[in-house]
Amino acid sequence: MRMLWPRSLFSRLMLIWLVGIAIVLAVSFTLFVGERERVGRAALFEGVAQEIAATADVLDRLSPAERERWIDELGRRRLRLSLRPIPEHLRPAPDGHPLGSALRTAMPERETRIHLHHRNGAPHAALIVSVTLADGQPLLIRLPGIPPTPSIRPPEPGRLLAALAALIGGVGLLTWIAVRLATRPLSRMADAARALGEDPNSPPLPTRGPTEVVRAADAFNQMQKRIREHVSERTRILAAISHDLQTPITRLRLRAELVDDEALRARIQADLDSMQVLVKEGLAYARSLDDAAPAQAIDLDRLLEALRDDAEDMGWQISLNGHAGAPLHAQPGAVRRALWNLIENGVKFGNAVAITVTPESDAFEICIRDHGPGLPEDELEKVFEPFYRVETSRNRETGGTGLGLAITRNLLRRQRGEVSLQNHPDGGLLATVRLPRTLASAA
Repeated sequence: MRMLWPRSLFSRLMLIWLVGIAIVLAVSFTLFVGERERVGRAALFEGVAQEIAATADVLDRLSPAERERWIDELGRRRLRLSLRPIPEHLRPAPDGHPLGSALRTAMPERETRIHLHHRNGAPHAALIVSVTLADGQPLLIRLPGIPPTPSIRPPEPGRLLAALAALIGGVGLLTWIAVRLATRPLSRMADAARALGEDPNSPPLPTRGPTEVVRAADAFNQMQKRIREHVSERTRILAAISHDLQTPITRLRLRAELVDDEALRARIQADLDSMQVLVKEGLAYARSLDDAAPAQAIDLDRLLEALRDDAEDMGWQISLNGHAGAPLHAQPGAVRRALWNLIENGVKFGNAVAITVTPESDAFEICIRDHGPGLPEDELEKVFEPFYRVETSRNRETGGTGLGLAITRNLLRRQRGEVSLQNHPDGGLLATVRLPRTLASAA
């Protein structure tokens, strides 16, 4: 089974950080507990060794009679002292006992031994230390409250869990802040790239933050500037060519009137008409790329009704369904031209056209369906390319100039809208237009 891996960079970095920190905390906690027990045991035996050394020094300064009198007083705290040899039934403690190391450090000049004494019913064997005083008298020291291998009391589970939760929560918060700061510039750049695809005149990226982010933002802004200049130059060239072609076309019309052959004159006039249509469409396409008309509140219902009436006046079969019920904030001329292009295209290839408007929370959806043959699936997006025509005959009477749908998409995208085509299940082509209620909400 394939492991589920987060798709976003933010989730991946958070997962890596949190898993890594959890492993580090678990290892650190294990080492801490083990080291705490070792250090605690060593401190306990070092304290006992120092107390035994101090007791032996005091007994060295006393006479044998005074030792017998003070022996019980000296061992009253936690040592049980007796001035007698080692009993034979005691067995020595294992080598390397931590108390032996502590005793050798506390009194290296004395001979010390450690023994274990087992009593019936006792959970642990008692530790007994034998020390030889300065005059050779043996001293037995019994440690009743200290097991041979004492264990350090572990911390309370509730307090330990609270400390771990506070640590993990603090580290998790810092991790979230660090990862968020690291990935936020990428999110801003992705949003800017999406806005650039819809509108080359979108605002540039802010150049602030770490050095790498500033360099990436500068490079992106330079790219956006070059794209905007390229589009503007292409638009100016297309508009200039289309505009300048009108003068020679007009002269050719005048000269065509001097042709005596009526059939030849009619063919020349038809060719000039086609050229005139192409020039007008070229100008319209150039203007659709650089339309800076102000946005206004549009009564979408009235606009659609006006388009329907105009189509009916031309003898077209058209129906209108639905109700917008709210104004649309956009450029009136651009919206009207885009919708009229779709209606005209539907009538040309599908005879009857049905328009349906559906209001949504933040946008309007306008569906324009014809009853024609539809399009192949691989042509549904290509028809929005400039000068692309589906018909292989390239006949402008039926195929057009190939700019109508390109102009429509440009005009709608200037309104932060979009248009798409799909084949209707019951036949015909369905054009779906989505327009935001306001330009601000779309931005």
